[in-house]
Amino acid sequence: MCSTRPGALGPVVGQWLVETLTPRAAGLGVELVPVAIGDLNLPFLDEEEHPASGSYRHEHTLRWSETVDAADGFIAITPEYNYGMPATLKNALDYLSREWAWKPFGFVSYGHTSAGTRAVQHAKQVVTTLRLVPLGATVAIRIGAAMQDGRLRPDAAHHAAGVGLLEELVRVAHALRPMRERAHVGSSPGPLPGSYARRLTADDAGQVTVLQRCCWVDEALANDTMDIPALHESPEQVREWLTSWHATGLWRDGRLLGMVRSRRVDTDWHVGRLAVAPDLRGQGLGRWLLRTAEAAADPDCRRMVLFTGARSQRNIDLYHSEGYRQVSLASPDGTTCLAKPAA
Repeated sequence: MCSTRPGALGPVVGQWLVETLTPRAAGLGVELVPVAIGDLNLPFLDEEEHPASGSYRHEHTLRWSETVDAADGFIAITPEYNYGMPATLKNALDYLSREWAWKPFGFVSYGHTSAGTRAVQHAKQVVTTLRLVPLGATVAIRIGAAMQDGRLRPDAAHHAAGVGLLEELVRVAHALRPMRERAHVGSSPGPLPGSYARRLTADDAGQVTVLQRCCWVDEALANDTMDIPALHESPEQVREWLTSWHATGLWRDGRLLGMVRSRRVDTDWHVGRLAVAPDLRGQGLGRWLLRTAEAAADPDCRRMVLFTGARSQRNIDLYHSEGYRQVSLASPDGTTCLAKPAA
């Protein structure tokens, strides 16, 4: 909510929007977080460093940065002041840079003759410079016809427009996710052009499940068994182990290309679930992921340990080339253990 003028209608419009969108948000798996610019206590931009530097010294900037960084998209509820957006909205946008990039930005405007639409056109010129993506769907409310007893009167067209705005926001937010992740502090460049690596979370369980079932078919054929956990785990089971392992995913354009997981067991660093999409094998991605997992080991770990099918010769050859040696014969479950000293 952008207006800070005492008695402004922004809170009324904001309350209507939250009430309108909450049922649909639940169905889309979306969390709505109302924010009033007036509650942020942002003075006119008072940071010495350029926002692009990400170097902030004021507590109000740090709080605002954290709020924007955590969001996947935005809806601005804005009036129109003299054919433009409120200075409060422009100021809030100017405070930050990286935090805005590659996120959708929708508008609910309100006013009299133009229903606030000129403020939206003004704001779109600014948000695109910040690499925000303005939506085509909008909600425009003519206050004179819309207000009744201090609230917005029920209006089927406004309701449909609000829900449509949220649905478009969510679709665009999902489409832009790869762009956001590539630029995120927690990601790093991958070995293929345009690829990036980041830690996998429980939210990635669906993609991990699909990748596992694609990749472990060859393992099943080589070892003549279907008794391989990666082939049978449900997304819920994958979600569970994603919370307890340090798992890294390699991504490009929203597709999970490969993954590996690792964790400490006593003084050993266990590496597992090394997988590369079948159509991308032979390009060094498995070796890159293996080394990434090893680099995450605790400094005082003594060994790198992994398991593979006893008849998975392609895997064993890769591990031998990386310095691993077999430390056991095939176990009853058909796997063999390989290890090497930690660097």
